[in-house]
Amino acid sequence: MDQGERINIPTKDTHEPVFGHGPGGRRDAVHPGNKEFVSGDRIARPPNSGGGSGSEASDQGEGEDEFAFQLSRKEFLEFFFEDLELPDLVKTQLTKVTSFKSVRAGYSTTGVPSNIDIVRSLTGALARRIALRAPYSVELKAAQEELFVLQDKNENTDNIEELEEEIRRLEDKIATIPFVDTFDLRYRNRIQKPTPTTQAVMFCLMDVSGSMDETRKEMAKRFFILLYLFLTKTYENIQVVFIRHHTTAKEVNEEDFFYSRETGGTVVSSALELMLKIIKERFPTSDWNIYAAQASDGDNWEGDSPNCSTLLNDNIIPLLQYFAYVEIMPHNHQSLWRHYEGVKTQNRNFDMQSIDSANEIYPVFRKLFARKPA
Repeated sequence: MDQGERINIPTKDTHEPVFGHGPGGRRDAVHPGNKEFVSGDRIARPPNSGGGSGSEASDQGEGEDEFAFQLSRKEFLEFFFEDLELPDLVKTQLTKVTSFKSVRAGYSTTGVPSNIDIVRSLTGALARRIALRAPYSVELKAAQEELFVLQDKNENTDNIEELEEEIRRLEDKIATIPFVDTFDLRYRNRIQKPTPTTQAVMFCLMDVSGSMDETRKEMAKRFFILLYLFLTKTYENIQVVFIRHHTTAKEVNEEDFFYSRETGGTVVSSALELMLKIIKERFPTSDWNIYAAQASDGDNWEGDSPNCSTLLNDNIIPLLQYFAYVEIMPHNHQSLWRHYEGVKTQNRNFDMQSIDSANEIYPVFRKLFARKPA
């Protein structure tokens, strides 16, 4: 998964089946482009060709190497999670939810100082100065040339004084042109581009009580690793909330969720109550698609299982798009499963599956998150 892998497929598995004629007999065939034979000619039967797989030397016949290709991590995940999705992702309310992305939109003549584009402003100022100085520069050059001629001839002092006065006037005109004026300033302009989006949160609830031995915890972790890879690969705007529970429940980070060794008794309702509290505080149903996945061995304190089904039916399921329960129990189902069966019959957005061994994790995962037909 991290680096991809080289895949080899035997050549015989890449060939499509074809019908062939048996040995002997007569048959007609058309060979386009034939230059050696005419109708009626007899052609000798070709000798049996020797085959080769590319692994042994041979002095006759032909063979083919195995078909090999490199499968990258991205390609593998696309294949691995093909035709999977979070059910009912877009709520009616969310079709109107729009996020905005700031994008460049040229330049503006107004803005805040921090957005000034210095190069663009100086370029405009230089062009303005050249345009305003042009007529004065032409007159100044002509006056200077005429002054030079009169000074060279050393005559007509009055004309020389007039020219000198004119030159000073033109130089003052040029000097009064500002280096940078306010209308030279250009500001980087940004606009908010609307990008429709949907927000989703997935609650991962894992039972880490004493009845969950290392084998069952390992299977639960594998299931949640699959779920985490699927979510991060497929969806951009999604949050994951990790909850571990025994007699008490605790929201943890990804590291603690998969590697913490804390354990204890079993009160499943503690995780459901914590999840409900987090939803009310941080994830309003008007703005969020809410999902949950729970993994447990189903071994719960007997008096708590009815409380779990009541919590789900009355308080949690109405807020959720989908709730998936996985029971990791290779033998008889426990009390939690029996009470959850009642929840399933009453709610179409609730599903449950059991896992008996590690090789059932991926098939069960696909059942729970398979894309529903339109």
